[in-house]
Amino acid sequence: MASNDPELPEPSADPQPGDLIEIFRPAYQHWALYLGDGYIINLTPVDESQAAAMSSVKSVFSRKAVVRMQLLKEVVGNDSYRINNKYDDNHTPLPVREIIQRAEVLIDQEVSYDLLGSNCEHFVTLLRYGEGVSEQLQASRAMGAISLVTAAASAFSVLGLINTRSRNRPF
Repeated sequence: MASNDPELPEPSADPQPGDLIEIFRPAYQHWALYLGDGYIINLTPVDESQAAAMSSVKSVFSRKAVVRMQLLKEVVGNDSYRINNKYDDNHTPLPVREIIQRAEVLIDQEVSYDLLGSNCEHFVTLLRYGEGVSEQLQASRAMGAISLVTAAASAFSVLGLINTRSRNRPF
């Protein structure tokens, strides 16, 4: 079912081959690439049945995934989705025929999976643009930078406090 959330852009009626599909799970977003005729390609956990993989959060913690071709309506289930080619402004999509050929070669292959560096969004954007892109990685890098700055500031504060105390000692 397409999303009716007013915060989300209006989904187009029918996805076109090569479109990125964002599926809204209760705790995260899952990404797929539309192949045509109702089928998508997406990453699923290695050690689960196809049916269980569709709704599993376990895939987020796995180090391996399997590339599967599945019906969009079966993968979406009771969740909502939208067509979301959000990177088209900054990245040029490859020709549709090339996107589909690249995707079909990978069906049933096992691939590396990493939530921050090689996730389902990276996978489908790599197929569409020839480059893996994910806002999850950008957010992670931003959080890492903030954490580093915070840790450095804390360290300098502690060092400054130690220096001040040692200067104020009577002996």
